[in-house]
Amino acid sequence: MKQIGAFFDIDGTLYRDSLMVEHFKKLLKIDMIDSSLWHNHLKETYLDWDKRQVNYDDYLLEIANNYIHALTGLDKKSIDFTSELVIKQKADRVYRYTRSRIKWHIENNHKVIFISGSPDFLVGKMAKKYKATDFRGSGYIFKDNLFTGKVNPMWDATNKNIAINEFIEKYNIDPKKSYAYGDTNGDLTILEKVGYPKAINPTKELICHSLKSDILRDKIEFILERKDVIYKLDKNLSILNLNDLSSCE
Repeated sequence: MKQIGAFFDIDGTLYRDSLMVEHFKKLLKIDMIDSSLWHNHLKETYLDWDKRQVNYDDYLLEIANNYIHALTGLDKKSIDFTSELVIKQKADRVYRYTRSRIKWHIENNHKVIFISGSPDFLVGKMAKKYKATDFRGSGYIFKDNLFTGKVNPMWDATNKNIAINEFIEKYNIDPKKSYAYGDTNGDLTILEKVGYPKAINPTKELICHSLKSDILRDKIEFILERKDVIYKLDKNLSILNLNDLSSCE
């Protein structure tokens, strides 16, 4: 019997920022890596994004490259310790809509799968917390318990496409009856693969690609969450509906 899958990106889709960035900050805060890397360059990059003066994908890629450089040679015990701290302190900082969808999928016995560009040692812990069936993150390679600086990436559309195909085969999933949730162009192949794609607080690039795509145009949903209100947009990017406000009466 074919199964129904629910494929979730994490950063910006479930989690309200980037797990990788949170881990980077934690390592800097407790002096496990050289703080000059942040203050001499990356702080400016982060502030440019915070002021929305740069592209989100470009911002994350630059952070990721420096994060990988900073972690090279660090022992696995230290990385696991700080990863646990990040999950313990930050893992509840998620979007209400996405959290409710995960709960709904689990209650309906769907296969909930996390596919994220964040490090696998963070994605795995997040998957465990939210009771996901399986997960795939960027594979950080260790040798003799030290990070080698080598990564099998999972932040681009090509590798995410390979991952979703493997999960479809592994769990006998019917893509046409399945769901996917993402927020950037890196999630395009996952969104295109399923019958019910949902873009959560999507980037401008993802919206434009979706509306031009023969595959996505007529079936994708755009969901925006601001403060405690959830909005759904139609193809003209007009507000279509929002969550129940009967309690205001």
